[in-house]
Amino acid sequence: MDKEKLQRAAARAVSVLRENLGNFTYQFPGSNSEHMFYPATENTEWTTGFCTGTYWLAYELSGEERFRTSAEVQVESFYNRIKQKTDVDHHDMGFLYTPSCVAAYQLTGNQRAKEAAILAADQLISRFQEKGEFLQAWGALGAEDNYRLIIDCLLNLPLLYWASYVTGDEKYRDIAIRHTRTSIRNLVREDHSTYHTYFFNPRTGEPLRGVTAQGYRDDSAWARGQAWGIYGTALAWRYTKNEVCRELF
Repeated sequence: MDKEKLQRAAARAVSVLRENLGNFTYQFPGSNSEHMFYPATENTEWTTGFCTGTYWLAYELSGEERFRTSAEVQVESFYNRIKQKTDVDHHDMGFLYTPSCVAAYQLTGNQRAKEAAILAADQLISRFQEKGEFLQAWGALGAEDNYRLIIDCLLNLPLLYWASYVTGDEKYRDIAIRHTRTSIRNLVREDHSTYHTYFFNPRTGEPLRGVTAQGYRDDSAWARGQAWGIYGTALAWRYTKNEVCRELF
């Protein structure tokens, strides 16, 4: 793809987003399409941050205030969501708050966005399990049937590195590094394919078994998870310069 094709593609993407503003400003695209269209939903589930993130990208590309205005409406929704702790008992705080609130703070200096993103980082590290050294993906904390990590979470960790940077508190970064180390040790197979999730013993932290939640079978390489593993270890190398991460991705 040459520069001209890239510019045309970006302009088309901005155009589509512009057409969507009427439907998706005070509501968000749902997490699953219905009849080739994403129905409007409230700010719940794990995908809503992507909508806000695309508006910030469109604002950067076009300079159009309409994108900033819609993004800021949604940032306020994310502020309310984390303050009220609406559907946040899971590992996806990075997916939700990095493209929405971290981006808002970096682009505009929005202090409520900064506060919301730090609260989201606090929510994420509240799921850290010392026994096993990982961020528990889902379910009641410590529950044996959900005492596991998930490869997707590698993409949530930049929120923690950012939080350490803006607060000066190394606890966020430390947990991100420990979770990454545990993920690499247990999720990556000898042939460099990956497990989707990995269970640990809640009493001892001993690694137990790799299983899939959305892939074909436990020993298959779920394509989206494999991609997140590659991207996640690349991001880990960016923040830590750990050569193990570089060798893996």
